[in-house]
Amino acid sequence: MSSSNLKQAIRLQREKLTAMLGEEMHQLAAKAAPLLESREQLNLLLSGTLPQLTYCKHLYIMDADGVQITDNITHEGKDTEHFGRNRMDRPYMQGIIGSTDFKLSEAYISRNKKRPSFTAIQVIRNENAKRVGFLGADFDLRELPGIMGTYQEPDNWRQIKGDPVIRSVVFNQQRAESQMDMHMDKVLPIMNELICDHGVFHSKLHFSSSRATLWLVDDPFSYRILSIDELIDPDICLAYPGHKYHERATVPVDKVMPIFELFRSLRFADENIYLRASSLNIINGMVGLTFSCDGSHYMRFDEFLEKSTDFWFGAI
Repeated sequence: MSSSNLKQAIRLQREKLTAMLGEEMHQLAAKAAPLLESREQLNLLLSGTLPQLTYCKHLYIMDADGVQITDNITHEGKDTEHFGRNRMDRPYMQGIIGSTDFKLSEAYISRNKKRPSFTAIQVIRNENAKRVGFLGADFDLRELPGIMGTYQEPDNWRQIKGDPVIRSVVFNQQRAESQMDMHMDKVLPIMNELICDHGVFHSKLHFSSSRATLWLVDDPFSYRILSIDELIDPDICLAYPGHKYHERATVPVDKVMPIFELFRSLRFADENIYLRASSLNIINGMVGLTFSCDGSHYMRFDEFLEKSTDFWFGAI
């Protein structure tokens, strides 16, 4: 399942971050152990070390009870506001005692900046291996180095259930014929033309509200909204320059129209359960479907084409 793939990607990211931070934190904790009685010396130690921890926002030290005994050391200098603060109830301190000497917290929203952050905690031990304090290091997620490639969405079939209230009344409603329904013979060929010959790589048809949204390969950061009047006018193709079918497309050009025709079939196959919206991305080869019961499906185009309309009314 994609959720497990995503969790695995996050786990691997955390493992790399742990490897990057663990040894440096251990060495710094060892240097701090004999200095715990001196706030000034600890501040000097942290100030001298912080430049080596390029991505760290704050360094601080707590005593064995989780009470901060240094200032927050930042790249801008000392922040005295947090001296004496008891951090033992913070999420990143949970599970650190008795289980491990180093912990990388789960990501959380920081209390002050309200940004995704995480904290690394290293137990400080004296020469007798007794726990005498904690070293803390705070990181802003957006300032970390890119130690992994971007997570790649899997292309297996995904079904996502929608609003249970909508599902509960689905048989009390019937499809109302929309403007797009009445002009499907014009809409679908024009959509096919825009994708195959005018640079549209992602399109979404909103059947019930009679509109479409388009994304172009030459301007992928913006989307266009076409009304039904525009969708039934072949002149709309003049607004988008001719463009060769994109070389990265995973959907064969001769499969685009059959996909749209299957959208049509799912729209008209049943009066209670019907297609409300559908999307096609020719680059990643994914089809998206949202039905009147508010259930959504995402799957590869070839798998979609293999399934008959009978399949869908058992899968929804």
